[in-house]
Amino acid sequence: MPEPLKVSVVIPHLNQPEALERCLRSVWEGTRRPDEVTVVDNGSGVMPEAVCAAFPGTRLLQERTPGPGPARNMGAAASSGDVIAFIDADCVADPGWLCAVEATFADPQVQVAGGDVRVGVADPARMTEVEAYESIFGYQIERYIRDMGFTVTCNLALRPPVLQAVGPFAGIRIAEDRDWGQRATALGYRILYVPGMRIYHPARSDFAQLTKKWDRHMGHDFAEAREQSRGKLRFLIKTLAMAPSILAELPKVLTSDRVSGAGNRWRAFLGLARIRLYRAGRMAWLVMGGDPARLSGAWNRS
Repeated sequence: MPEPLKVSVVIPHLNQPEALERCLRSVWEGTRRPDEVTVVDNGSGVMPEAVCAAFPGTRLLQERTPGPGPARNMGAAASSGDVIAFIDADCVADPGWLCAVEATFADPQVQVAGGDVRVGVADPARMTEVEAYESIFGYQIERYIRDMGFTVTCNLALRPPVLQAVGPFAGIRIAEDRDWGQRATALGYRILYVPGMRIYHPARSDFAQLTKKWDRHMGHDFAEAREQSRGKLRFLIKTLAMAPSILAELPKVLTSDRVSGAGNRWRAFLGLARIRLYRAGRMAWLVMGGDPARLSGAWNRS
C-alpha cells in the first residue's frame, strides 16, 4: 500500500485576526485534518499569536516583504508535506476541502490543482448588490484555468517540486496568481480544476471595496499591456467593449445557478452595470495616459 499523503496548509495573513480564526477553525475541523498548518504574517500591527495558539499544530512565521506571494513562499519553504494547499486568511474551507485535495493528488500524475471558490453571503435569500454580482461573476475558476492558464492562489494545491521548478510567487506589483499560473502553464504543467476542492471567499462589503479590487486588476493589466506588442491596442479594444458587454451578460444573470430569485438576479444585473461602467471609465483614463501604479496599489494596505 502506498504511504498516505502528507498535506500541509499555508495561510498568508495581514491584520485579520477574526477572519484568521474562522479560517483556521474550518481547516482544522474539516473532514480530513491537515498534517501541518503554517500561518505567515505579512506585517500586522499585532501578530496573531493567540489565534494560532488556539489551534495546536499551527505554526506562525513572519514575512515582512509586502504581499501574499512572499508570505506564501515562506510558508511553502517551511512546509514538509507531499502536497501544499494554499488558502487565504479571510476564506473558509468547505468541510471536504482537504479530502478533495488528498483524493486529487492520490493520482501521481496530478501536479497542480485549483478548486472552486464560492462567495460567502449573509442571507442567500436576499443578497446585497455586491454579493449577488460577485456570486455570479467572481471567481470563475474553471474558465481561468481553461482560457487563461492560471488559477487563484487563495485555493491552490501543488507538489513542492512544481514550486521549485516554476519559481516563487511574485510580490504586490503584479497579479501574482496569474503570473505564477501562467509561468507554470508555459513550462508544461497542467492545472487541474477540482470542483470538490471548495472554499468560500467573503463578498466585498460595499461597492467601494469592489472598485478597489478592479483598480488593482486594471492597473496590473495595463502595465502588462504596455510591455507587449500591440498590447495597448488590445487594451483599447477591451475598453470600448466594456459598456456594451453589460447586455451581453444578461443571459448569464438569468440562468446562473449561483443565485436564486428575481430580486437577487436584478441586484446582480445592477451590480454588473455599475462595475462595468466604472471599469470603462478607469480603463479610458489609463489609455489617455493615467499611471497604472496609482491603481494597482498595495495588497490589503492603506
